[in-house]
Amino acid sequence: MKIAIAQLDPTVGDVAGNLAKVKQALEQTKSDNPDLIVFPELFLTGYPPKDLLERPDFLAAVRTGLEEAVKRSVEYEAGILLGAPTANGKHSGKGLYNSAVLIHRGAVLGMQHKSLLPSYDVFDEVRYFDQANEIAPLEFKREKLGITVCEDAWNDPQLWGGRRIYTIDPVEKLVKQGATVLINISASPFEMGKEQTRVALIGGHAKKHGLPFVYVNQVGGNDELIFDGRSFACSPSGNPLLVCPSFGEALCAVDVRHNGTGIDYEPQDAVESVYQALVLGIRDYLAKTGFSKAVLGLSGGVDSALVACLARDALGADNVLGITMPSPYSSKGSVDDSQKLAANLGIQFKNIPIIEAFNSYLGTLKAHFHGKPSDLTEENIQARIRGNILMAFSNKFGHLVLSTGNKSEMAVGYCTLYGDMSGGLAVLADAPKTLVYKLAGYVNRQSEVIPLATIEKPPSAELKLNQADQDTLPPYDVLDAILAHYIEEHQSPQQIAALGFDPETVRWVVRAVRGSEYKRKQAAPGLKVTSKAFGIGRRMPIAARYDD
Repeated sequence: MKIAIAQLDPTVGDVAGNLAKVKQALEQTKSDNPDLIVFPELFLTGYPPKDLLERPDFLAAVRTGLEEAVKRSVEYEAGILLGAPTANGKHSGKGLYNSAVLIHRGAVLGMQHKSLLPSYDVFDEVRYFDQANEIAPLEFKREKLGITVCEDAWNDPQLWGGRRIYTIDPVEKLVKQGATVLINISASPFEMGKEQTRVALIGGHAKKHGLPFVYVNQVGGNDELIFDGRSFACSPSGNPLLVCPSFGEALCAVDVRHNGTGIDYEPQDAVESVYQALVLGIRDYLAKTGFSKAVLGLSGGVDSALVACLARDALGADNVLGITMPSPYSSKGSVDDSQKLAANLGIQFKNIPIIEAFNSYLGTLKAHFHGKPSDLTEENIQARIRGNILMAFSNKFGHLVLSTGNKSEMAVGYCTLYGDMSGGLAVLADAPKTLVYKLAGYVNRQSEVIPLATIEKPPSAELKLNQADQDTLPPYDVLDAILAHYIEEHQSPQQIAALGFDPETVRWVVRAVRGSEYKRKQAAPGLKVTSKAFGIGRRMPIAARYDD
């Protein structure tokens, strides 16, 4: 059986546009004469559709779109396996299934509904869908297709600390009923290192059951989530027969009865994959929200420099504006480095000093602050002036503001509400500072794009004389390690200290993380690249009192 993989980028809610992509893929794969063309999970709606699934008018549009797909299928010999929400026809439960719909020559031959509904991290499918009542192969062109939907293939104890988190194994049930080809349609969000996990998981299923396995993943950015694609097919021995590109649309065909031993497969470099993910996240976020241009503040630091590089690669140099906004404490080197970076990237650049505006603020507040020493208040005023300038350019010229703070800063509150946190998209909100430096090295792998002085100088917010980040924060390698243990691995301060970290430093970091929750709740959406990002995947209370 020849299967075409349609690794495509849907737009959430755009049923008509996503249906047009289905037709285009059918036309483009005609010459390959596939028996079946497979689309990702919930492709008709885009993933995740969230509370659009609670709107009757939207569900009506989905039904119409699915009917249209069935009508159009008459024109093609290939079968269509399409992800879509379908009504369960019952008066109990949520009323919807997350379905894989098998269509051929004007008819729906069958459906397989999703059995395992994840409700952890960024997933909330129990909110919208009912679990499948039946799991069975679908017969098509002399094969019995064992179809699963994303999470259905992930009930492997090795993924969950040696335990199963679901009571059934849909893949095993399909095999026991005689499936001859295994297919998984997916919308699996990107995170660093996940590609290897997927290939090992699906390859393990194929080898265990001695069956070919085709895995089709969505690609594109939808709000905080980035989908890397990287669809693939495995032989019955578990070896990859085909691997689609990362972070781009692709139409790939594979003969699942291929008798070869497979292809040479190497996972994408981890740092490169994060860079490409962030580029795709920026590009799709702007395109899908109606923006074409971005503006950001250039401080002369490595974070803003990296965001400028990502924005240029995502949008093109003509669509990026960098503004340096020196205060009384900004070094000449920072301004010069910002200008040099902009020239290296070919982006638009402006120098707008904020000294006059800052002095005006101080004059306005002088009588009210009389007798009070200068402190964080005056530092934050500078950051908020800069945020206002960036938002003014956004309002006047239609640019989206990209905020540049990294995960380390966001974690411990080393950022200013309504200042450097202002923006429509927080590009590095899930990239720790140590990863930022690795990404900067990736940018400079062939030539000096980011000035070396930007990378080599001690990080500083430059909001007071001779300020350095490490005056307030632990060294970033220490901070990031503690944050990873606390946020991503859910370890207690006592467990982290037992690993050799200074207990007082650990306590400070944990207190700072907890005390900064209110800031993160007001932050712009941040692009997810690690296993536990701030945002929809980490839901912590603000008005709470608890001790770790």
